Amino acid sequence: MDEMTTSSSALDDDGTREPADGNRDPAAPAAAAPAGRDRTIRGAALLATLIALPITLLVAVLAFTKLAPDTPAAAPSPSATTARVQSTTPVQMAAPALAARPATVCRALLSQLPASIRDLAQRPVTAGPEQNAAYGDPALTVACGGTEPTFPSTDEVWTVNGVCWHLAEESDAAVLNTVDRETLISVRVPRSYEQPLQWVPTISSTIVATMPSGGAIPSGCQR
Repeated sequence: MDEMTTSSSALDDDGTREPADGNRDPAAPAAAAPAGRDRTIRGAALLATLIALPITLLVAVLAFTKLAPDTPAAAPSPSATTARVQSTTPVQMAAPALAARPATVCRALLSQLPASIRDLAQRPVTAGPEQNAAYGDPALTVACGGTEPTFPSTDEVWTVNGVCWHLAEESDAAVLNTVDRETLISVRVPRSYEQPLQWVPTISSTIVATMPSGGAIPSGCQR
């Protein structure tokens, strides 16, 4: 018997039968792209999308922020912009005659007092600018020289910035007198200014710099 006639189609290297005419059907599995490669392409596309999306959102937010109008600054409160209204007319003050030594130390003190005490600007006085000063409206006054006041030994005294003060309450003002200086300094604080001791720190510092201590210093002031 003759040998069996060779089949009209041959096998490819991968085991797929090759048609006799050599034309492979495009729909055949061997002609399609490998499944692994297809998954790789889809994965790369998905990764690119995930990377691009946050960048696009960030660019959009930055563009909106740049184009949005600036937030207007908050309007200052009236209390921050309204200055205390003050008179500039001279303040009525007495100017008793002083001996040579008190006159000298008072002149030194008055020459060094500040132009303002807290928010009170200095005002002119009707007499004795070398021994008197006034600030604000109603006027807080500083008087140098005069007769030392007397008060009970049981009264409290207050040390502020190195100066000892006695506080006396009057109907319209608090009166602070030094009790540890060789020459009396009296500060009159109107009732409308609360906490009178809070108005003398700057004055106390000037007193320490210009006037020696002296007199009968109360025990409450001795350090």
